[in-house]
Amino acid sequence: MSFIKNRTLKNETDLIINELNDFCKNSLIDHLDIKFIKSKEGYLEAKMPVDRRTIQPMGLLHGGAIMALAETVGSAGSYLLIDRDKFDVMGIEINGNHIANTKTDYVVAVGEIIHKGQITHVWSIKVFDADNVPVSVCRLTNIIINKGE
Repeated sequence: MSFIKNRTLKNETDLIINELNDFCKNSLIDHLDIKFIKSKEGYLEAKMPVDRRTIQPMGLLHGGAIMALAETVGSAGSYLLIDRDKFDVMGIEINGNHIANTKTDYVVAVGEIIHKGQITHVWSIKVFDADNVPVSVCRLTNIIINKGE
């Protein structure tokens, strides 16, 4: 991807979002129809449908789908903050508290970096339903590694 750090114009932000969504094609992210919708440095939002791909057999939003959404947001957020020619990002720990479920058509994950070290990044990711009701609160730790490690 050809991201440019510290973009500030709306059209440049839209370009980052489009490039992230294109980058995730043919992956779990694409299969779950997770779409990035908003970005600024240290902040990223993505939307995921509540449908046959993301529900459990009882018709409720699957906690694993929520965790996949949260890890996607935090990992992509870190990816936007590093020198991608030199480094890669890997999630090393994630936890989540599922505090509600939803019958709405989609959920939105809002990720904010809370620690940006040289080796680790820690993200707080909150997931809300379409009515802005909190569904889950997650925390992700990423490790920044040299390319090819």
